[in-house]
Amino acid sequence: MTVTTALAHPEAVALADEQLAAWLKQEGFEEPPPAGPAPLGPGAAAGPATERLRLGERVLFDRDQGPLRDGPGAGRYDRRRLRTPAPHGTQQLTLTVATGADGPTWVRLEAETHSTGTGVRTPCRVPVPELARSLLPLLDATDGPAAVHTGPRVITADEVDALIDELCDPERRLPVVVASVPVNVPLDGWVHDVVAPLCRQLPGLATAYVLDPGARTGFNVALEYHTVYGGAVRTYLPEVDPASRQDSARHPVLARGRIEEDLRRAAGLLAREPRRLAADQPLPPPLAAVPVLRVPPPQLRRAAERTTGRTAGNAADGAADRTAGGRGPERAAARADLTALAREEQQDRAEQQARADELERVRHTLRLERRDHRERGQGRDSRDIREGRLRSGARALTGRHCLAPAGGGPALGAHPAVRPVARPGAPDTFSELMARLGEFPLVTFTGDQKTALALDGLQCTGAGWARLAWDGLTALQEYAEAAVRGAAGGDFKQWCERTPEGCRRFPPRKAVRGESRTVFSHTKWKRERMLPVPECVDASRRAFMGAHLRIGGGRTAPRLHYLDDCSGSGRIYVGYIGLHLTNTRTN
Repeated sequence: MTVTTALAHPEAVALADEQLAAWLKQEGFEEPPPAGPAPLGPGAAAGPATERLRLGERVLFDRDQGPLRDGPGAGRYDRRRLRTPAPHGTQQLTLTVATGADGPTWVRLEAETHSTGTGVRTPCRVPVPELARSLLPLLDATDGPAAVHTGPRVITADEVDALIDELCDPERRLPVVVASVPVNVPLDGWVHDVVAPLCRQLPGLATAYVLDPGARTGFNVALEYHTVYGGAVRTYLPEVDPASRQDSARHPVLARGRIEEDLRRAAGLLAREPRRLAADQPLPPPLAAVPVLRVPPPQLRRAAERTTGRTAGNAADGAADRTAGGRGPERAAARADLTALAREEQQDRAEQQARADELERVRHTLRLERRDHRERGQGRDSRDIREGRLRSGARALTGRHCLAPAGGGPALGAHPAVRPVARPGAPDTFSELMARLGEFPLVTFTGDQKTALALDGLQCTGAGWARLAWDGLTALQEYAEAAVRGAAGGDFKQWCERTPEGCRRFPPRKAVRGESRTVFSHTKWKRERMLPVPECVDASRRAFMGAHLRIGGGRTAPRLHYLDDCSGSGRIYVGYIGLHLTNTRTN
């Protein structure tokens, strides 16, 4: 959550501390003592003031304050970080208040779940913290000039122009969710029973509005390419262009039928795009200038606390030790305390590195497996022998499957993206492909293997299907590795169009982002594409997989359907490999 407030920096911090202390008390944890003022004068310390408090068993509270990275004159910040135990890990809540030299006060709230252990776990969605719901109204939070509400607000005909101005405002960062009311359905009942539960996961991530019958007409007339009606809900991303028909495709619509079919699942779908935008959008300058939180090691903290006393009373302490026979028990207690703090700090560092270590192990395993496959396929042969094998493979494919004219070479040069030549280690059948799916740690197959194995009986019409599917899975794996690091630069289609050097290229024309509107609106055809996913992705264990890869042509037209959830669970789920699912062109 990233919003602004008209409150002064000290007032915003005091309000945040008050709400955080109230929540801690309600959860049965100790309340932290008040924080001291930040020294922001000519004699202020160069670095931030940081402290760590223990509020309960495995409950750690860190807070720091100080100048922004650009210097004392550039503004200041206050930050609070709370860690509480959770199943298989730790829940972390970070609240940051930052104010630049000139401009509003920014408030950012981040909620995360850090998994621990040696196994790779698929994280679940983190729910919206209650702290966000309590803070928003008290802060009078805004997104640009518009107020940020905790729930949907009804728009009348007189307020349509203001809503359109908000949608087109260039300073808007948050998505705007606009809901319509079906004809002959009471407004209050629809808002209370449908829209409010639907927007339960949106506080702080988006603003929500409901068009009453009078406002719906004026809104749709003004936005002829961005309309919403019939009980549907539309998410308007920043930078709306009302005059562009092409721009309308950027703003997803959630149909009434899908909402009423499963309200809980629809709420998760509606929150997916605001969550992605909140995670991917660059931070405003004051928040970007907040330094990294660094809690000093326990021994350094203890030394800093005792520096003055040690300097002033070193001789007196020595005399007292000699006179009283030493302070053995006190020193033993101090050493025990120091050991406990060191163990606590070590646990914190382990939790912070857990996810990074898991991902690095996955990458290392993948690199070893790929090297092993290359060595097994290529051996230690010379370059001439390898090139001879490739030419032989090309001629074999040409003769058997009509993928290139006689000779093979010109066709391969003309169409390098298709890759009809069998790469060393690539499977020739779907039976082998399904047995080797474990070589893609970030790609999970959730479908029925029978539909894929059935393609082996049709190899007489296109024997390159298994190899092309392998190319697609390899490209999906490499894309997922970059996407979980935030370095993919777009979706898988864009990855195929701009494949980085050294990565496996899949033909962009064979990567399809989604199904047509006709397929999506056809109940039976849409149901065929509702494919299995883990419960952490969707509570119903089903998700619409419109994105697919074309791994064949003709009447059979095999397809590979997948769901890109790299921004959520960090994986890609393949729900179907088989013959083309039903549409207007299939029998």
